[in-house]
Amino acid sequence: VHVLPSPLSRTELRGFAVDQRSLETINRTPFKTQTTSSPQMSIHFDQQTPAQGLYNPNQERDACGVGFVADLTAQPSRRTVVDALHVLNHLTHRGACGCETETGDGAGILCGMPDKFLRKAATKAGITLPEQGRYAAGILYFEKNEAKTAESKEIINKVIVEHGQKVLGWRKLPTRPNHNLGLGATAAACEPHMEQLFIGAADDLKTEAFDPMLFVIRRKATLAGEAAYGDKNYYFCSLASTTITYKGMLKSEQVMEYFEDLEDPEFETHVAMVHSRFATNTFPGWSRAHPYRYICHNGEINTVCGNKNWQRAREGVISSPAMPQLADCCPIVQPDGSDSQAFDNVVEMLLLAGRTLPEAVMMMMPEAWQNADLMNEEKKAFYKYHAALMEPWDGPALVCFTDGKFMGATLDRNGLRPCRYYVTKDNRVIGGSEVGVLHVDPADVVSKGRLMPGKMFLIDFAQSKMISDDEYKGQVIKKNPYKQWLASQQLSLSALPANTGLNVPEDMKLSMLRSFGYTQETLDMLLLPMANDGYEGLGSMGNDVPLACLSKRSRTIFDYFKQLFAQVTNPPIDPIRESVVMTLECWVGPERNILSNSEEHVNRLYLEHPVLTNEDMAKIKAVDSKGMKSKVIDATFPIADGVGALKVALDRICEEAAKAVKDGFAFIVLSDRGVCAARCYIPALMAVGAVHHHLVKTLLRTRVGLLVESGEPREVHHMCLMTGFGADGVNPYMAFEAIAKLQQDNVNVSKDKPLEKLIDNYRKAMGKGMLKVMAKMGVSTLMSYKGAQVFECLGLGPEVINKCFCGVASRIKGLDLATVAQDYLNQHTKGFLPRPNTDVNLTALENPGEYAYRAAPGSEAHINDPGAIASMQDASRMNSKKAFGDFSKQHNEAIQRCTIRGHLEFAYSKATPISIDEVEPASDIVKRFRTGAMSYGSISMESHAALAVAMNRMGAKSNTGEGGEAPERFEGMPNGDSMRSSIKQVASGRFGVTINYLTNADELQIKMAQGAKPGEGGELPGNKVNKTIARCRNSTPGVGLISPPPHHDIYSIEDLAQLISDLKNANRGADVSVKLVSEVGVGVVASGVAKAKADH
Repeated sequence: VHVLPSPLSRTELRGFAVDQRSLETINRTPFKTQTTSSPQMSIHFDQQTPAQGLYNPNQERDACGVGFVADLTAQPSRRTVVDALHVLNHLTHRGACGCETETGDGAGILCGMPDKFLRKAATKAGITLPEQGRYAAGILYFEKNEAKTAESKEIINKVIVEHGQKVLGWRKLPTRPNHNLGLGATAAACEPHMEQLFIGAADDLKTEAFDPMLFVIRRKATLAGEAAYGDKNYYFCSLASTTITYKGMLKSEQVMEYFEDLEDPEFETHVAMVHSRFATNTFPGWSRAHPYRYICHNGEINTVCGNKNWQRAREGVISSPAMPQLADCCPIVQPDGSDSQAFDNVVEMLLLAGRTLPEAVMMMMPEAWQNADLMNEEKKAFYKYHAALMEPWDGPALVCFTDGKFMGATLDRNGLRPCRYYVTKDNRVIGGSEVGVLHVDPADVVSKGRLMPGKMFLIDFAQSKMISDDEYKGQVIKKNPYKQWLASQQLSLSALPANTGLNVPEDMKLSMLRSFGYTQETLDMLLLPMANDGYEGLGSMGNDVPLACLSKRSRTIFDYFKQLFAQVTNPPIDPIRESVVMTLECWVGPERNILSNSEEHVNRLYLEHPVLTNEDMAKIKAVDSKGMKSKVIDATFPIADGVGALKVALDRICEEAAKAVKDGFAFIVLSDRGVCAARCYIPALMAVGAVHHHLVKTLLRTRVGLLVESGEPREVHHMCLMTGFGADGVNPYMAFEAIAKLQQDNVNVSKDKPLEKLIDNYRKAMGKGMLKVMAKMGVSTLMSYKGAQVFECLGLGPEVINKCFCGVASRIKGLDLATVAQDYLNQHTKGFLPRPNTDVNLTALENPGEYAYRAAPGSEAHINDPGAIASMQDASRMNSKKAFGDFSKQHNEAIQRCTIRGHLEFAYSKATPISIDEVEPASDIVKRFRTGAMSYGSISMESHAALAVAMNRMGAKSNTGEGGEAPERFEGMPNGDSMRSSIKQVASGRFGVTINYLTNADELQIKMAQGAKPGEGGELPGNKVNKTIARCRNSTPGVGLISPPPHHDIYSIEDLAQLISDLKNANRGADVSVKLVSEVGVGVVASGVAKAKADH
């Protein structure tokens, strides 16, 4: 592949550049993996495939099955271990394998300390153990290098002794890699050397201080190893006095076969949790297997990027009397760990700093409380207080947890993972991801149930009983007077002194609107519907204008970003029907130490909406209450200094922000109200991103609220980006000025409505739109979405990304800071031309034709060019090859103007020619063609049937779409044609899906996401649902049909695998394909779909 010579000049391309070397790497360099066919070849146990081409290990996902067995009386028994391993074997279908049937994605068991067995094993190794609770045992992975292992053990021993504890000894862990069928080649190639470490508590150390000390030892030893070797030379599976973890790159049934310890009759415990992993990627590693040190996790943390950033920022203020050396243990979250490992890292920190394990999990996964009308006020106060300490780790999740003292499980606020459990007469609790993981005689069952959204069940082994959600949380919420603390400390906008907001001078309004890129379409199609009706404007699907990096026009930095969305491994949610779990409310301002509790922790500002009015912003800028003050930072740069001034300005605002935090300011306001003929505004998104990341890196971010006063953001997408990159609140003052001017000029806005009502409608529409976008990614709360960076970038280069958007994928690179600055200077000039500006009529704004095609010079290009459409119609009406040739030429030119693929062609000069005789004839090639999946209802019956007939004549395949197909079309037509669609689609609404429909297919296609509306379902208005359509879809005439997001039946990759299996059984002659939507990381998702046994 190489880049075509472009008909557009470098200036017109505006800095867009595809890195030719990257493209050649993608297409010509063999993919470097850790897989090997030789079990004798040793690879690092945690070798992560490096980022290359379009692959990035950070995009890897996993989903899993979990199970647990516990004895309420806390009596260790062999039965608990055996039953837990049986549960694990029954979760095999929730795990996965790649191309090697004997290499699993990971499996393991976490259990209470098997004291009886460990004493026997330690004695055999010449080690004497003190009483239970005064020693710790842990399993470590080492590289298979004797010299390095010996050096590593010395490093660890030294750290233990430096902290006053006793090295009791090391035991080589007996494993059986060749037992039965043995490990697969990949697992064997990177199999670690394993040893068991025993540590004794110092005589003067209190027992309750032992595990916090073990945490410090483990972290310092890990950091010392990384410093010595430059990589992860060893890994602690666990190190504790109460629990131990056995896990590896194994299949469920291999766990007992591999670990010899687990087969010993004296290996007994009172609690065991098991886990079977399904990784979407093809490179699972030994350390990524579950369980981790305290949790098993089935699900996906959608907001993990933001959660990791916030945790890193909090390390500037955390401290704990239980761990005086905590600062030396940072970072708490391991940078290269999965979302589950990050969750476990933070749970561990909260637990060892003094909170109970269930309380720590409640903090991280709170139930939906903001809109819960039936929740009592004390419980709401508890959750509101803790929301001031930490944002939710949001996403579909079942988390099982134990520290040997408690064992429990909880679901996310949406309840998007299953958990069922039994309690038996002999005081055992058995449960897991589904019912039936272990056979239990119904006569022995005392009670059974399933976890509900946001709920928790808990076993307290000290009390020998199972505690209900209501009982435990009823106790926890009374620990402190949370309601009283909130009443005395919480700051709200309504409580701040009234302050008149600033207004733009009348003679500056047009200049400002033009400078900030407002167009006539912005007003007519975006702002008017929001101000008048409180809803976003509706339009047809699709966006056929050029990518921002290819446009001839200056585009805002917002246009370079695309929203990510959930598919396969995690579900989108429904912001309308599940509104009870969604909220935009947020705490803003300095955070305190999350490892302690005090009244001062809620001495913060509570915002109910992130879009601030001018009056709201004026209040915050003037705040002087309870020690809180604001610092306004100018977010503009001088035009006279040229394109280099943008970088200087970004550096300046970062430095000023850091100084403001150190000077004790509670709020920072980045303001571009200083825009004038001599000063251009810093792109608002770049300003907030640069400051946010600078404060995160310097561990200052949690000590300040970050607000933006800017005339640039005005759309839902803009607000999502602003909050997604760290803004706590945004005042889009020019949007308000535009609405006021529309009303003043009587432009389709009633003068009878107060301006305040129009602005309130705009904010209401903005809130609904933000919730809708969050829902597409499966995120429920703005607190979790804030800083989560769930976007990808197209067309910005490393200089911009590293400065303002760290961690965001920008695969084709592109514009640098100077080019961005030139764009914004060009746009700014449009507002401040050297001419009289007496007419401030809004019709003087540009109309670039971004939403509706315009033929005027300088208007935006479109793929669906009217000339090409006319040629296509001529070709079809007159069967004209010439007209079709014209259409092809015009359309290809439009594709080149608007898309990345239009700038690529096959590198014929570097290819090896073959004989034309080796190429299939055209009559065979067309048999591979498939139509798009357009349902009957979205297009007419005539169109739908004509496509089917045409494809059948060629031997190709048409697709029903998700609307079903009339049974009479399954039969042939008198002239020999057929209207039967070969591909039958199965979507979330199951419209028209019957066994007759499924059996009359050559291919069954599972529709996981909408192509034009990722994360949303399709919609057919009721007035289009006639009798024929209703019959095809098994519905009622006149009733609108909306495909819900797919989470009601496909909420994880394991469930997708189940549906694939069901469809293959419904029609054993049909292939099963899965329709995905392209986004960064889709290749990793696709590999997971292949592991789920899809054919395409």
